[in-house]
Amino acid sequence: MFHKRINIILSSFLIGAVLLTSCASYNKQASSYYYHLRQGNYHKAAVALDDNKLLNKDRNRLLFLLERGKICHLLNQWDSSNNYLNEADNMMEEVTISAKDIALGTLINPMMQSYKPEGFEKYLVHYYKALNYLQIGQPQEALVEARRISLRTYEQQDKPGNNNKYSDDAFSLMLQGLIYEKNGDVNNAFIAYRNATDVFLKNNGIFYDTRMPEQLKKDLLRTAFQIGFTDELNRYERLLNTSYTKENIPEGGELVVFWENGSAPVKIQQDLYFSMIKDAGGGFFFRDGGGFYNIPFDVNNSNNSNDIKLENLRSFRVALPAYKALPVFYSGASLIVNNSTYSLEQAENINTLAFTTLKERLLIELSTTLTRLAVKKLAEAAIRPPERKNDSNKTEEEKKKQEKKDNQREAIALGLQLFNFATEKADTRNWQSLPHSIYYTRVPLQKGENNITLQLNGTGSPAINFTATGTGGIQFKNVCTLK
Repeated sequence: MFHKRINIILSSFLIGAVLLTSCASYNKQASSYYYHLRQGNYHKAAVALDDNKLLNKDRNRLLFLLERGKICHLLNQWDSSNNYLNEADNMMEEVTISAKDIALGTLINPMMQSYKPEGFEKYLVHYYKALNYLQIGQPQEALVEARRISLRTYEQQDKPGNNNKYSDDAFSLMLQGLIYEKNGDVNNAFIAYRNATDVFLKNNGIFYDTRMPEQLKKDLLRTAFQIGFTDELNRYERLLNTSYTKENIPEGGELVVFWENGSAPVKIQQDLYFSMIKDAGGGFFFRDGGGFYNIPFDVNNSNNSNDIKLENLRSFRVALPAYKALPVFYSGASLIVNNSTYSLEQAENINTLAFTTLKERLLIELSTTLTRLAVKKLAEAAIRPPERKNDSNKTEEEKKKQEKKDNQREAIALGLQLFNFATEKADTRNWQSLPHSIYYTRVPLQKGENNITLQLNGTGSPAINFTATGTGGIQFKNVCTLK
């Protein structure tokens, strides 16, 4: 009997150890891919991505598609990039929470569920898809992505409890306006610029650590003037404390340059410790050691809350996701075009978006995690044998049989406890090939070939040279520096 109990415990340790390894942080399990990516070895990164067992699991299919779409974009494989990103986009549109996902999230941990993208990750799919279409000369397809940004905005706004939280994305609205202009739709371009401006104004001129770009102000006032919206022009001149100055249309058209600087933060695990308390009214609450959080626990209707013993739910180690920022090597950049210098303005701070949006839903994350842990604790308590009083009516043989059963139940409960401890992990997955932040500028081109230099400010202050042929209209170019 004793040996059987030991075997059960050892088996539980082994199962827990295997699961503990399989639940290591996502960043560690995909480290080879991200190492090559940040070194600029995109072909090696693509091979490492395809060979990664974790990312090739069904539950991580969406994350694989996002990463594969980005690496193909960096390799200038525009069609392939959109093949992956279109599949990812379709998956995000059709996302449903299955019974299997709920069971795996409750019994093991949320990292075993299908990957659910962050709100800003959904918007950035449209950014990369639009750039891909523009690079292969399909502006109408890029226009479809511009229109879908509005649908994405409505989807974000309709989320329950999303008041005063991330729903609009100012950068995506600016991109939308630029694409409309590219396609000659000045009226809708004005609307997009106005919507982006209103997002900034609603947030006192700063949206998730990004100040309203001067270029956005110029684009808004110019398009208002072009379509004859004098009242709107005068109104925004007052709101923005600026005046519209008409500029000549450059012969060679214009180039919009997006500079993607640095790398998005990685998700790590942080451990918090909570206790359960019961108030005078019989309600149960989770409270952390510092007294910062007091989260109610809804007891399942099928259970009697009076039967729940606090000693069975005394303390919890809560594994929650947290972000860790990666170093940024360049503090800014300027664009030199035909001996004229133009500054680049920050348009999106993905690093701040990641930290802030995670913080915005912290209470939801805590409540879900604590409820899952309570369910596990109650399962452990249900298996353990009850306290028994000395029963003089039982024979010695009956007592031995009962003791054997109790020992078996205790061993199973201990095994379940070890299993739960080993598998309690935070979901540390995220689309890590995204940049830390995105900057942009809009510059005039001469007819014919234009020599352009992106001068970076920071470690080594390197320069990136490229050319653009001025043929009229608006062109787009993005440059990525992951380190």
